Amino acid sequence: MVSLTEGANSLTSSKISVERLNLYYRDFQALKNVNLEVEESQVTALIGPSGCGKSTFLRILNRMNDLIEGVRVDGMVLLDGMDIYRQDEDVVNLRKRVGMVFQRPNPFPMSVYDNIAYGPRIHGERNKRKLDEIVEKSLRAAVLWDEVQDRLHKSALGLSGGQQQRVCIARLLAVEPEVLLMDEPTSALDPLATMKIEELIQVLKNDYTIVIVTHNMQQAARVSGVTAFFLNGDLIEYGKTEVIFTKPSDQRTEDYITGRFG
Repeated sequence: MVSLTEGANSLTSSKISVERLNLYYRDFQALKNVNLEVEESQVTALIGPSGCGKSTFLRILNRMNDLIEGVRVDGMVLLDGMDIYRQDEDVVNLRKRVGMVFQRPNPFPMSVYDNIAYGPRIHGERNKRKLDEIVEKSLRAAVLWDEVQDRLHKSALGLSGGQQQRVCIARLLAVEPEVLLMDEPTSALDPLATMKIEELIQVLKNDYTIVIVTHNMQQAARVSGVTAFFLNGDLIEYGKTEVIFTKPSDQRTEDYITGRFG
């Protein structure tokens, strides 16, 4: 039974509504009757120990779990009121609307420019002037333009880890998504690069709905407005981050946040 922390009922303007969600890897149930509202234009942090289901839940939101053999999903995931698991869902378009940034930066082995232009080209954009505009706009939005404007036609693999991660974020922004999913986006980065990504998240939340998985409690407290705590496939508690971290409703939440386990 999920606990709604004080203030959780004030969460409004849901972009994504998850209802009675269960996920199975063959005979193993990884998520159990999860009900959760993802607030629009907000950062929602998913926390919990390794193996608790938080990354599995994140991948639910753009059907990345479809790529894993033996996965079965019950329940509904509503994006702007439409169930993304309905039979006629256009999964390619869904992943355009709901993009993902992974733990380790994964720029394509091509130039910075071509990384950013890749998505628009796939979706039919051929006008060079328009592509130039998209590339610059996306890199500026990822707070990277000033660092790479003289290296646009050099390999993105030559950038630092933090810059590569921001290239990946810019690559998502180029196709104009509505939701950004971030699976521990700073776990492979040094503290300075982590700080830049966190600052970027604070800027992006004004225009995008963001869901981030993190093992770093300080990071969750810094970047998110809403936090959800998962344990053994159950959503234990969710609500406003400041309340989750100061007055959680469930003892298990307090034990995890204070480092008693996990």
